[in-house]
Amino acid sequence: MIGLVSGSHLVNHAYLLVVAPLVATLAAAFDVGIAEIGLALGVQQAVVVALQLPFGHLADRVSRSLVLGISLAVGTVGTAMTALAPSYPWLLVAQAVLGVGIAAHHPAHYPLLAAVSDSGSRGRAYSLHGFGGAVGLAVPYAVVSGVTALGGDWRTAIGLVAVLGGLYAVGALLVLRRVPSAVTRPPRGPDDAAPGLSGTRTGALVGRLRRRTRRGFARLRRAPGIVGLTLLAFVTSSAAWCIRTYAPQLLGTYGLSPEAANAATSAMLVCSAGSILLGGELSDRLGAGRVVVGGYLALVVLTGLLAARLLPAAAFALALTLPLSGTISVTRPARSALADRLSARADLGKNFALITVGISLGGTVAPPAFGWLIDAATVEHAFGVVAGLGVASLCAAAWLVARSDSPAPTSEVAAGD
Repeated sequence: MIGLVSGSHLVNHAYLLVVAPLVATLAAAFDVGIAEIGLALGVQQAVVVALQLPFGHLADRVSRSLVLGISLAVGTVGTAMTALAPSYPWLLVAQAVLGVGIAAHHPAHYPLLAAVSDSGSRGRAYSLHGFGGAVGLAVPYAVVSGVTALGGDWRTAIGLVAVLGGLYAVGALLVLRRVPSAVTRPPRGPDDAAPGLSGTRTGALVGRLRRRTRRGFARLRRAPGIVGLTLLAFVTSSAAWCIRTYAPQLLGTYGLSPEAANAATSAMLVCSAGSILLGGELSDRLGAGRVVVGGYLALVVLTGLLAARLLPAAAFALALTLPLSGTISVTRPARSALADRLSARADLGKNFALITVGISLGGTVAPPAFGWLIDAATVEHAFGVVAGLGVASLCAAAWLVARSDSPAPTSEVAAGD
């Protein structure tokens, strides 16, 4: 099950960034600016934000496998629509559909991982899951670089990602049919006698939703650590979106061709996948607090050097493809471990969905905002802002580490990225 969920993470993250390697190409094809292509990515992530908690509720109350199936099927459709987009407005619609599929993957993944792991193995499970997602981020860059080298166009590259993802979706859904319901369905509580909506009066349903909303806000007020993790996820996600979306533009300032820049960015994201596995080991050996603080400190230093152009070309390429890619990724298992320490385990789908809201808000804001900054100023200015986000991440992480030394309140629940 961990392998299946990690594979789904790979596919969803390939869909997530399917437009990113083609920012300049799509801007030229649709006669728009870089900021408008960033807006398309922002639309995708806005849909993800809007649907996180509903999908989390569906995973917690009805079926985790149903939510996973929705994620893979709708994501494949949205990616295919992107490949066929005849105009910029169609691209926006396609990215909105794709956002529906992407929105479902975290609310399904984390409860499934929790159901098949225990406290002694959960860190490694998160690391494998994160590794799959990080490899998925590299896939679009590698596919675009390879298809371009063979003479194909952007539609062929995105279509190939959709076909590969669709094949995985079919296989995963067939495997899920043989997984025990104790894993794929949430445990039933006293309020779960009737999982469906048939026969439910509208007034009673609205009343239950209001009560659950009030309980949710009350839980958040008693769970500052979870709120802090959500804010940290927003800040680091904004930084990560700039790095992985606009790294080819930064590489272009050093004279690299678009194909070489995409290949280098793919290498960066593959190294990022390895950093996640390293982060899991370091978290177990050194402690989660040291890993998150060290990772964000390295992010500040490296992005500051890159933005100020204080590195020669060779050192720049090395910094981009190796250490920079790992500064955020190495912290992800440690952030999950901090969340576990801050939390009592309950309502996993909704809680992981809340943290993903922070991640997705970063994805909503960062691509258009950094795209506008690059159009208005330079890509170096954009990476200077990333250094500032690294400082904010470092401060937030230090506060969360201090809180995690205290016993977890029973009202807080586990979270991760």
